[in-house]
Amino acid sequence: MHARMWPLVAGAALGLSLSASRAEAQDSLRVASPDGKNTVTVHVRDGGLYYAVSRNGQPVLLPSRLGFAFRGGDSLRSALRITGSSRNTVDQSWTQPWGEVARVRDHHHELRVRIAEDRAPNRRFAVVFRAFDDGVGFRYELADSAGFRDFEMMEELTEFALADNARAWWIPSNRPEPDRQEILYSSSPVSRLDSVHTPLTLQMTSGVQVVIHEANLVDYAGMYLARTSNRTLQSTLARWADGVAVRGRAPFVTPWRTIQLADRPEDLHPSVLTLKLNPPSRIADTRWITPMKYNGVWWGLHINTETWGQGPKHGARTENVKRYMDFAAANGFGGTLVEGWNLGWDQDWFNTMKADFSFTQPYPDFDLAEVAAYARQRGMTLIGHHETATMIDPYERQLDSAMALYNRVGVRAVKTGYVGDRTEHGHAHQSQFMVRHHRRVIEAAARNGIMVNVHEPIKDTGERRTWPNMLSREGARGMEYNAWGGEGGNPPEHETILFFTRMVSGPMDFTPGIFDILIQRPSGTPRQPHDARPRTTLAKQLALYVVLYSPLQMAADLPENYAGQPAFQFIRDVAVDWDTTVVIDGEIGDHVIVARKQRGADDWFLGAISDEEGRAFDVPLSFLPAGRNYVAEIYADGPGADWRDNPLPITISQQQVTSGTTLRIQMAPGGGQAIRFRPAR
Repeated sequence: MHARMWPLVAGAALGLSLSASRAEAQDSLRVASPDGKNTVTVHVRDGGLYYAVSRNGQPVLLPSRLGFAFRGGDSLRSALRITGSSRNTVDQSWTQPWGEVARVRDHHHELRVRIAEDRAPNRRFAVVFRAFDDGVGFRYELADSAGFRDFEMMEELTEFALADNARAWWIPSNRPEPDRQEILYSSSPVSRLDSVHTPLTLQMTSGVQVVIHEANLVDYAGMYLARTSNRTLQSTLARWADGVAVRGRAPFVTPWRTIQLADRPEDLHPSVLTLKLNPPSRIADTRWITPMKYNGVWWGLHINTETWGQGPKHGARTENVKRYMDFAAANGFGGTLVEGWNLGWDQDWFNTMKADFSFTQPYPDFDLAEVAAYARQRGMTLIGHHETATMIDPYERQLDSAMALYNRVGVRAVKTGYVGDRTEHGHAHQSQFMVRHHRRVIEAAARNGIMVNVHEPIKDTGERRTWPNMLSREGARGMEYNAWGGEGGNPPEHETILFFTRMVSGPMDFTPGIFDILIQRPSGTPRQPHDARPRTTLAKQLALYVVLYSPLQMAADLPENYAGQPAFQFIRDVAVDWDTTVVIDGEIGDHVIVARKQRGADDWFLGAISDEEGRAFDVPLSFLPAGRNYVAEIYADGPGADWRDNPLPITISQQQVTSGTTLRIQMAPGGGQAIRFRPAR
């Protein structure tokens, strides 16, 4: 199928809805979610347009102002009035081609508020609010009028005025490297924030969980949040090199601003709010889009046993990649990644930020067509690699030919990379320029039947619904920081924070599965106290396959490090596509326990992870279907296991269970537990 050019859907109809309209001017309007728990109110006060959000009758966001600032000091936030409104109800469901859940239900009440400016240039726009049981979304729709025909937006002035001094988990967006998002999370009251990335996860003093993010980011700048007063955050946008945030022409719609709401941390997953705010799939036939496990030339590059560039340790040699493929095929994986295959890696592009990569010319010791054919013969695919160094012009000049080459030789997936915080022209990593670029890449890949996995990406805003070939991305500190990151790597609580923060936005290619946790150094090299290595136990490495969702999951370690390891069986068995997800227990930064049912099969998998503390839980298996017997294949921390001094002990056992069984899950400090539940024969 690799040579087929896949048809795209030009558009798709929405489900049935009921609509009502009122043309008269109104001073205050209200819309509630179908279950009545989430409420949005909209009103004008002293010429300013405000909205507020409550849950269960308690305020979450106090009246928060809406508006824009344009070039030349022109703002659109005063002398406004409501001229009318209309309402709509939608209740529709669809099946995702892949995901944490198979079926998604979009049930919401919509309020469209029409606004007029009572002074020159007398602009008109609408703000559309949608209230769901799991949160709220709203966006601006700029009408085709004289004031909007061509505009340069300097800032979006949307406020989020928190009702109390909520606790926030955040990464900064205003450091010298603001856009890479590969920074450890901090936690503090909202009143101590400066400027932060989204998704921003907050816990109100009432216990309500809040995640502020965005959906359907298409032709706009990525949004950060900056604190403007004690508990008020305001949107601030990534910039073009000349300081402009957004260039556009009316009619024009912004991304949705999303406020996910839940009563417990566990209820933040599975998160489908952004999917419901994106258009339906543009790809008519998605059968070629296949979640998979993969391995490849990657971890060795980070621990210096292989190199990207030419030389005696060059990883992307034809025979070396075939060795990886033999291992992948023998263990049922779908692909093998190869980095460093193409010309350009010998220059010092990382430090100079001047790259000259070819995306069609391989090094002499790598035969692209031969290796791709070798993969196909084994029922798998070569996963290509395009590192751009954020040099966008040369990549886009080669984009069509590079994707066509992959299509021609049968490469069905590509990992792209954007190491660098600004483009060669100075545009920000999350700028409108880069948002447009990433859409061009996704669409070019789709035309050629290629799946995409982006590292150093723009944020996930749910576009995987519209372009399901956009499988996964990085967007946080992943496993590579355990090879060379400062302070010895990611701390033990890192993944328990990621689950409730970065992972709420969508899949992450975290690349778990390191078995050589102590990372064997060259002979004679003494280990230093802060040498980077995974700060986990071996059992936790297995549990990450279930906890940190991605439809592409890497067995990241070197093939030889899995030899003779009984625990590797879990990686062979674990699924990557899910029908149902149930979060059993969790606290941000402490622990996570999640169960998932494999799509198209009766197997369930459970992953439990802990921070630096040892923890024990009694877990009812009520998620299993009643009346059926299962065998639990348990991979638990072994006696004396501890991430710091003794990370390798693991105990593997089996136990007969039913939905009425309660399992005792014991986790070591920095540990975890992974379980496969298969129907008893």
